[in-house]
Amino acid sequence: MIEQKKAVIFDLDGTLMDSMWMWTDIDIEYLGRYGHELPPDLQNEIEGMGFTETAAYFKNRFQLPQPLEEIKKEWNRMAYDKYAHKVRLKKGAEEFLRELKRRGMKTAIASSNSRELISVCLAANQVEDRFDCIITSCDVAKGKPSPDIYVSAAEQLGVAPGDCLVFEDVPMGILAGKSAGMQVCAVEDETALPKRREIRKLADYYIRSYDEILDHTYEVLS
Repeated sequence: MIEQKKAVIFDLDGTLMDSMWMWTDIDIEYLGRYGHELPPDLQNEIEGMGFTETAAYFKNRFQLPQPLEEIKKEWNRMAYDKYAHKVRLKKGAEEFLRELKRRGMKTAIASSNSRELISVCLAANQVEDRFDCIITSCDVAKGKPSPDIYVSAAEQLGVAPGDCLVFEDVPMGILAGKSAGMQVCAVEDETALPKRREIRKLADYYIRSYDEILDHTYEVLS
């Protein structure tokens, strides 16, 4: 999978980190403050959106009185402790990052999350020095499924898109990587299991843990 590649680019939530479990609770609490229940279609609607795009969507859909920057600041506050103390790397990820470093491969984070939460999470898991660059959807014109974030990551790494391998957990992220001209490995995450069939159709590879890369038991899908 990685033998012919020069760089690996990771999405963060649900891909490198086991973190998606906490966002439903945050959304319920936040919307409840304004008298709204969590809509069943919310996750599908915001999938792939950047942090600012998501805040704008919330503001418009739920007619929130807060300015965009205040919405984002409050989400950062609500999630900070969890990212600092409870969010952990996916199984096998630490060993895989170590192997990439041993091989001299370049690495990047390309995430829809806020830079503040990305930074505290990487530091808490002691892997902040494993990445050559961090790109967020707020750094580019459009969030996923637009290829912008992955194109930007490749440019910053100085690597051609075709020499990059992307790790993603949801369809919009996989589409972003594929649209950027990169191969994509889907990482199984519990919150994305209802979309597993779609994910498997879009991705080039599929893993349940990063151990499967090191022991060569990953699935080749296309």
